Amino acid sequence: MTQPTEENVIWLTREAHDRLQAELDHLRGPRRAELSARIGEARDEGDLRENGGYHAAKEEQGKAEARIRQLEDMLRRAEVGEPPTDGHTVDAGMVVKVRFVDFDEVDTFVLGSREIADTVPDDLDVYSPQSPLGSAIRGKQIGDSATYAAPDGSKVTVEVVEATPFRG
Repeated sequence: MTQPTEENVIWLTREAHDRLQAELDHLRGPRRAELSARIGEARDEGDLRENGGYHAAKEEQGKAEARIRQLEDMLRRAEVGEPPTDGHTVDAGMVVKVRFVDFDEVDTFVLGSREIADTVPDDLDVYSPQSPLGSAIRGKQIGDSATYAAPDGSKVTVEVVEATPFRG
């Protein structure tokens, strides 16, 4: 079991954490029982090789178990609470405005887990602190520049224009 480090901590609002915990509780309890019952009923029908209901239930069970593992990992690494109060240093839980130097374009986004996306206004995207852009700007101050590799391998330079706590 991997221990959380500063690099892999996931910042979550209390609301997002509680929603994920409720989903995990549902998947571990009622959903597991429901899928187990469906598998048992399908097994009782006979030949499993041609039993579509059995195979569908087993596939759903596999997806549910994968989601349980994902949620357990996220919640174990979660840092829950208020965003940072320092409005000058880029970190998870901040609304960040960057200027793409080569294009002179500005983008504003929340630096945090995609699991908080439903608490973010529609006009803002959520970028992970572990993403290339997030990793490059984390810890930077307003006015600092950072360069990172884009998915196509090109180098992209951004300047931190603003960093304010996200108040979701």
